[in-house]
Amino acid sequence: MHDLIIMGGGPAAVAAGVYAARKKLKLLIIAGQDGFGGQSLVSADVQNWIGTKSVSGLELGKMLEEHLRSQDGAEVLEDSAIKIGKNSDGFGVETQGGKKFNAKTVLVATGSRRRKLSVPGEKEFDGKGVAYCSTCDAPLFKNKIVAVVGGGNSGLEAVVDLLSYASRVYVLSSRDQLKGDPVTQEKIRASKKVEIIFNAKTLEILGDKFVSRLQYEDINSKKIKELKLDGVFVEIGSVPNADFVKDLVQVNQYGEIIIDHKTQRTSLEGIWAAGDVTDVLYKQNNVSAGDAVKAVLNIYDYLNKSYT
Repeated sequence: MHDLIIMGGGPAAVAAGVYAARKKLKLLIIAGQDGFGGQSLVSADVQNWIGTKSVSGLELGKMLEEHLRSQDGAEVLEDSAIKIGKNSDGFGVETQGGKKFNAKTVLVATGSRRRKLSVPGEKEFDGKGVAYCSTCDAPLFKNKIVAVVGGGNSGLEAVVDLLSYASRVYVLSSRDQLKGDPVTQEKIRASKKVEIIFNAKTLEILGDKFVSRLQYEDINSKKIKELKLDGVFVEIGSVPNADFVKDLVQVNQYGEIIIDHKTQRTSLEGIWAAGDVTDVLYKQNNVSAGDAVKAVLNIYDYLNKSYT
């Protein structure tokens, strides 16, 4: 019987694992099968991980893994949790590899995955001009022409991030209007750098070694058009990795785990959640790590019955 099982391999899970190990909890981290680092793995240059001026996503993943594995008592399993069940002693956890574990408490820190366009060229140019995090990658496109696909809040916020760097920003919305907050809309409409293209269905991302063009269809006229550019930011939302627990805890309309933002507790006693898998407002590595630490401290108090 473990005191705590942590699920995930990103900054939230690793931060939780380090703190839980230091608290001498009997601990298991089910880190997933895609390696450590979370969504940052695809970033060529992460410049906002506090304490490190610049690091690639792959390097950040290695740093996180090394830090976690250096902790005494941090048992790490490179597998994915697929099922959690409530039992008399706590929770039973089953992995994709067929292993079963029991724990008194569980912390879900499985993050989210970017919703993809699923068009030709997107996968091929991932990290070579195709990006999914403007906060992370906007500085890489200084004086370059980029397109942001998505007219919702995440898309418009990406445009705002890019205004300080890109020479021109195309906004491609599949609708005849933008869905983002009016205040943000006003800000991007006021910039001469921005051109908004409505009723645009992205068809293909093209290039050689790096992105050089984007092809889209005008939904109304059915005409195929092309933009010459250096990068494409895909901002059509994200999908929380919470399917395996959504029948146990309360989730919102987006599938995000609803938490008490003071303690990180979910609607079911004994399960905590942190990071992008939750309904946290800001999806950022540093925020995820901090929330995970908060969760572990609350879990420790819970296990020692010193909570209120």
